[in-house]
Amino acid sequence: MSDDVIKIRWHGRGGQGAITAAKIVANAAFECGYNGVVMTPTFGTERRGAPVLTSLKISRNKIYDLSPISEPDMIVVLDHLLLEEPGVINGLKSDGIIIVNSPKKPADHAVNGKKIATADVTSIAVEAGLKQGIVNSGIIGAFAKASGLIELNILLKKIKEEFHDKKPSENAESARLTFSKTDMGG
Repeated sequence: MSDDVIKIRWHGRGGQGAITAAKIVANAAFECGYNGVVMTPTFGTERRGAPVLTSLKISRNKIYDLSPISEPDMIVVLDHLLLEEPGVINGLKSDGIIIVNSPKKPADHAVNGKKIATADVTSIAVEAGLKQGIVNSGIIGAFAKASGLIELNILLKKIKEEFHDKKPSENAESARLTFSKTDMGG
């Protein structure tokens, strides 16, 4: 595998839509010219609320390594309480970033000096017209702001396509608002 592969590990709880969020980003990445896009979901005991993760690799070139990510460039966390779970931030590269749904400021999270971006996606989603607990579309906005990898407009289009029958405008608005309210720390 070459060094041009961007490795993003997504952590959420069953029912939060971490895998759907990663899939939307994968589709947007492909549309933006990333010719290598590989998503590898990892399932444990599949139950609502249980920790789940998925690996997403994107590159301008074809990707041949389909294995889960052990050394991510970015970690996206859909529930800030997962930061307390063992292994969630394991392997994060020294210049990596953690993007987390949290009502707290980046400095409030003790994450071994790692760069962290936060947004209160849970509250923002409700403000956008979604029901409590729908955070997967909003976290995409935080990802867009913190990573700078994919244009927000393309992500919003892909969100509307994915949720075409489930409040597409509200889901896109959640991502747009979250983008504007993501705290990149100091």
